[in-house]
Amino acid sequence: MKPSISFEYFPPKSAETEAMLWENVPNLRALNPRFMTVTYGAGGSTKDKTLEIAEKMVKGGSVPIASHLTFLTTVRKDLDAYLDQLWARGVRHIVALRGDLPKGKTFADFKGEDYFGLTSEFIAYIKSKNDFEISVAAYPEKHPDAPTLEADIEALKQKCAAGADRAITQFFFDNDKYYDFLDKCAAAGITTPVCPGLVPVHDFKSLVRFAANCQAQVPQWLHEKFEPLADKPEEARKVATELLVEQSLDLAKNGVTHIHYYTLNKAPITTEACKALGY
Repeated sequence: MKPSISFEYFPPKSAETEAMLWENVPNLRALNPRFMTVTYGAGGSTKDKTLEIAEKMVKGGSVPIASHLTFLTTVRKDLDAYLDQLWARGVRHIVALRGDLPKGKTFADFKGEDYFGLTSEFIAYIKSKNDFEISVAAYPEKHPDAPTLEADIEALKQKCAAGADRAITQFFFDNDKYYDFLDKCAAAGITTPVCPGLVPVHDFKSLVRFAANCQAQVPQWLHEKFEPLADKPEEARKVATELLVEQSLDLAKNGVTHIHYYTLNKAPITTEACKALGY
């Protein structure tokens, strides 16, 4: 049985990239994903654009839309109001995240009754407010701020206990690391589905920079595949497509029931992977 699929988009920053987004969304929507998500910028920097895009996607078709929402730097009453806006505009699914610290700030700057302290606390509040579906993040290679992978898995367990419907992993390129992570989650008593998140390699240099920021590993073999193709975009795209197809098929063969794609607002490579799965 083929796994279900879902797609992530981010709010574009220019008219050109916005046009690209709306060119690609219909192509991916046509694959009948289980849901599609829209990211939320650091510190809520894209909240109005996230809301606008999510609402337009809700109106554009029958695929359920999820909005990312971070809580770290935003006071409770503002988050409460934003949740009301999402619900009123037809968004029934939240990707609940802590969010990153702004430069020059510490966690102590966001303590107190005006702020949520833990992602699990935030999830419990969302669930008490409306019957949102909730996805959370998981990190097969450990969250950068976690002292150990075991501590990170315990935090994931708390998020699941608070009401998360699923966890979606940070992207990875070694499926064995994901399978090992699933074993560790099961050993910790986590029964909530932990779905793999995959990213197509549209631009290898950009991917390496992005991976460094979130401390996701880019294996040496991946460097060896893409670095000789720096000036050969067509060959690089072919390799990227083969890589995502192979990774997706291996996950399906090993019983994975749902795959989430970080599309980077582009459709072609992700579409090829989904077609290989039977879409």
